[in-house]
Amino acid sequence: MYLYHFAMKKLPFGLTPDTEFFCPVNTHVEALNVLAFAINSGEALIKIIGEPGTGKTLLCRLLLNQLQNDRKVAYIPCPKLSTRELKFALSKELGLLVSDQCREDQLSQKIQNRLINLNKKSGPVVLIIDEAQVLDGEGLETLRLFTNLETEFQKLLQIVLFGQPELDQLLNRTELRQIKQRIVFSYRLSHLSFSQTNHYVNNRLKVVSSSKIHYSKLTNALVHYYSRGIPRLINVLCHKALMAAYGQGNNAISSANIIRAAKDTESIKTPIQDHTVLVVSSILLVISGSVMAFWGLS
Repeated sequence: MYLYHFAMKKLPFGLTPDTEFFCPVNTHVEALNVLAFAINSGEALIKIIGEPGTGKTLLCRLLLNQLQNDRKVAYIPCPKLSTRELKFALSKELGLLVSDQCREDQLSQKIQNRLINLNKKSGPVVLIIDEAQVLDGEGLETLRLFTNLETEFQKLLQIVLFGQPELDQLLNRTELRQIKQRIVFSYRLSHLSFSQTNHYVNNRLKVVSSSKIHYSKLTNALVHYYSRGIPRLINVLCHKALMAAYGQGNNAISSANIIRAAKDTESIKTPIQDHTVLVVSSILLVISGSVMAFWGLS
């Protein structure tokens, strides 16, 4: 691979949500601030929505890392489960050993007792659910009933839902209005802007290598254009572009490398018919951004 060629300690654009690569762009920082405030305020239900590839799972990992020293955290990464399976998954995260033959009412009572004991030690348990859009109505209703568990002063369980926009569609169903009403704080992740894309790419390159890898504003314009500011697609494009640069013996991510990477990526739907028009458009985008930045600072 290209690690030795670019003097990198590891791949900078992998698809695994590695918290070492966290880049504090506005949308992710704002989401973390909403989460911190809502959890510290004792809210029972918090929701983070984002399109695929916008960084929800990375935020999950960051939140887990932030909370693990102070609070008991339960994490369910794929909640496509029946009501009973969901309860068993939660009981396992809480450290309960429960027989498969345990009745539902007994299981619920065991979970409640465990939450009470944990609350005495470290406060409410935080349950983080990733890919929450795959929950069905019964699963969401089960979570709502868990939010009813409380002491005189606080909830026993706080639930954070990370999901795609389909979760909002599900919550708009009339029969789920009770759980929707309990979501006081929510946040929708946005795509990265032109300048945020540039910051994101350079931050990842800086994490893995002390040597400067050339990445121009024109190249960034193409990355932003093709990826639409979606971090996962930015990673795919830049990874393939680095492979192409390595194959050519170059030490820069060039515009030609990005165009080639976009051609080779199925999730890039934009037709690439006239590269000259595209490059000229990108140049104009860079110039326009520079002019706007100048006037904004003057």
